Amino acid sequence: MGQEFSAVPETTKPETLSERSLPAVADYIKSGKAKKVAVLTGAGISTAAGIPDFRSPETGLYANLAALELEEPEDVFSLPFFKENPKPFYVLAKDLYPGKFHPTISHVFINLLATKGLLYQLFTQNIDCLERRAGVPADLIVEAHGSFASQRCIDCKMPYPDDKMREHVSRAEVPHCEKCNGLVKPDIVFFHENLPSLFFDRRHMAEEADLVLVLGTSLTVHPFAGLPDLAPVEVPRVLFNMERVGSLGSQPDDVLVLGDCDTGVRQLADALGWREELEAEWRKLVGDEEADRQLKGSTKRQVEDEVSQLVHDVDKVLHVHDVSSGSSSPSPEAATEKQQKETTPTTQQEVQQNGPASVEKSVETTAGTEEVKVTGT
Repeated sequence: MGQEFSAVPETTKPETLSERSLPAVADYIKSGKAKKVAVLTGAGISTAAGIPDFRSPETGLYANLAALELEEPEDVFSLPFFKENPKPFYVLAKDLYPGKFHPTISHVFINLLATKGLLYQLFTQNIDCLERRAGVPADLIVEAHGSFASQRCIDCKMPYPDDKMREHVSRAEVPHCEKCNGLVKPDIVFFHENLPSLFFDRRHMAEEADLVLVLGTSLTVHPFAGLPDLAPVEVPRVLFNMERVGSLGSQPDDVLVLGDCDTGVRQLADALGWREELEAEWRKLVGDEEADRQLKGSTKRQVEDEVSQLVHDVDKVLHVHDVSSGSSSPSPEAATEKQQKETTPTTQQEVQQNGPASVEKSVETTAGTEEVKVTGT
């Protein structure tokens, strides 16, 4: 982990930090100068929790769904498709719904910032609610792409009870509105839906922060991708990610911590003198067995098996729907052949026209046309 890919010459001194390093960031925090910490998170902070990857080219959920008879593998998260056949979404929701997965140490670190009065605002692209499970107060969280935390009727917009939603999801059953019998959907951003207004209402808080931490996001799609750039140039920005993304690494006070998020967070906790407290809080929350499992990590085979099972379950539902509607569907072999023939990378124009949850797309918002990305993790 380090500054290998920083675009700033070594001879250029930081304006705020003593040097571009985690110990310097820790000193900045301990000095009391960092009182408003803005945190931006993506799927990378939930990887260790075991949440299936949606977007990997070969092993991700979408890549595997492409072998089915869907026009687009992301259709499961498309509002028009959901209205026609919501069952596939709820088959996936059964395995992705909050309760099965546990927060990572990165989530707990964010809560530690909150308990110490340092967290100004958390902006997350994730829909898994793990920040909430880690204890981060809801009023400090902006779920830019919505989450499973609430749900409502897509017709009359009436909220649906949490306990009943949980019961339906546990059985992979489609819930219906108690008022108008319309379909109920979690408040996550699907195709053809706007970002939550809260994102636009609080976007300015990234500009007001005196420290910006970016964890586990590719920062490829606006408006979320533009949040780090709202901070003044003298404000330190720290990236915890497998690779350099966005404009991070281009300013004198940018610190790049390249590698998995949890390892980087532990290094910062060490420098702050918080490591023992952090580990204790994490193990207290998730238990020793889960903590040890996360530390060990899932094997590639385990991840592939889990994704394959999810896709198999969706495939069964799709075939049942086709039979009941009188339509025919291709065999798995034909579907696989179709997938192999359609390997041309999606163009930016296509992405904007067809993008789903976890993939880039354009939506109309009160602030104009914005590109958004919803991550399944």
